[in-house]
Amino acid sequence: MRAEPQRAPLDREGEAREDQERGAGVADAAVAVSGVVKWFDVTRGFGFIVADDPEHGDVLVHFSVLQPHGRRTLPEGARVECLAAWRQRGMQAREVLSIDLSQAVEEQRPRASGRSERTDLIASAGAFEPVSVKWFNRLKGYGFLLRATDGADVFVHMETLRRGGIEELEPDQPMRARVVEGERGLLAVVVERAEA
Repeated sequence: MRAEPQRAPLDREGEAREDQERGAGVADAAVAVSGVVKWFDVTRGFGFIVADDPEHGDVLVHFSVLQPHGRRTLPEGARVECLAAWRQRGMQAREVLSIDLSQAVEEQRPRASGRSERTDLIASAGAFEPVSVKWFNRLKGYGFLLRATDGADVFVHMETLRRGGIEELEPDQPMRARVVEGERGLLAVVVERAEA
């Protein structure tokens, strides 16, 4: 008695699709995909393009496939043509064929940050006002305070806390802060413990 041959998994249209994992014994066929960069995280070393063909969905792009183009990252909005293959969690680019930066969102240039910029912010900050800790993540190096007067979120960075000699913060802990309107919203530029 002869065994039935194993069939590849079926996709939504009922057609055989290549196995999603390398080395599983099924051919790892790549397809040409074009799309636009949705986002790319330099720290993590990967990002996603939104494929023009909705059947492909989002396509993972690892920085290693950008190296032949002399890049380690892609700006949002860049148009990419690549060869992609199905993997366990979806489509992944195996080779980037072309990158068109003409529609890309301009990459943020590093600001000339330094002590003078911080000093300017501190000089323009209002008087100390009561705040409480909403949350703070030491690993990320930032968190948010809640302003007592209106309950607004106030961003606080680890460096601001260090300048004030503050090592730990707990949710709901009362504090005092000098706050400015930053580029992205309210920003604490000086923080100190509330007087008991």
